[in-house]
Amino acid sequence: MTTLADGYGALELREVKRPVPGPGEVLVQLARASINPGDFLFVSELYPEPRKPAYPQIAGTHGAGYVVECGDGVAIAPGTLVYFGYYPAWTEYSLVRAADVVVLPSDYPLEKAAQFLNQITAWDLLDRANVQPGQFIALTGGNSTVATMVTQFARQRGVRSISIVRKPQQDLRALGADAVLEHGDALLPNLDALLRGSDGLHAVIDCVGGSLLSALVQRLALGGRAIIYGGYDTAKFELHNFDVLMRDVTIQAYIYRFFFEAPAASDRPLLQQIIDATAGDDFVVPLGSLHALADFRTALDATLATPERGKRFLTFSDAR
Repeated sequence: MTTLADGYGALELREVKRPVPGPGEVLVQLARASINPGDFLFVSELYPEPRKPAYPQIAGTHGAGYVVECGDGVAIAPGTLVYFGYYPAWTEYSLVRAADVVVLPSDYPLEKAAQFLNQITAWDLLDRANVQPGQFIALTGGNSTVATMVTQFARQRGVRSISIVRKPQQDLRALGADAVLEHGDALLPNLDALLRGSDGLHAVIDCVGGSLLSALVQRLALGGRAIIYGGYDTAKFELHNFDVLMRDVTIQAYIYRFFFEAPAASDRPLLQQIIDATAGDDFVVPLGSLHALADFRTALDATLATPERGKRFLTFSDAR
């Protein structure tokens, strides 16, 4: 199985010419670029078309910055803060199709702006889980950025969340988790005790896989859902047909909604909802560390070694 680190050694720091926007394009001066599991998949050439790297290729796929120049036909004002995904992000300047940027309020926090895909992902995952207030949802990789965001959205909606972690790294209860369970022999007995008196889990949001996912699916309530958005465990998960069939369980994948297509005008009300729900200090983004672009290897090493300790970012100029 290909690992997240494959292809990592091919990265190097280079000087490149500042690009010039053509029709329908904007030039973005980067302020922050988030480091995500998908970035390692990208440099390992595991992304499908049209997202495969074409060499020479600038790495990094998600960032935020300020529009400094527009091509013909673009009405975005210079100085506007924008998020973009799936364009070169580990660079001082990035050329982006105007249709692909998400315009953000000028005071939206940069560390949130640079990983806005995670806010969108967490929102979508909880929506797809279709869990009602008072029902249980289980989150694997509970310390991960997306899981902590789902936990906070669940609290906003009155959904009871159970975070499953390798070891405690942050106060997930303060973020809204109703329970935090650690991996180990006591995990499943503790989960069963927690679910006693209920009809089980109504959803599992999983980024791990393996035997844990098998066990969680077997604890889903009638009509429950398991949504897979990652796979940290190299082992496969196993189920019997009746684990799914007799309880009308749904197992589905989640791929970031703007992976293949640009945001449409009809998406703007949803994006504004997410902006409003995440802009304040009460919505927490666990911050690992900030690194200058020249220090990118330290940032990548830390991301691979301890992803549960918060998001790492490459930093650039904050000036408009």
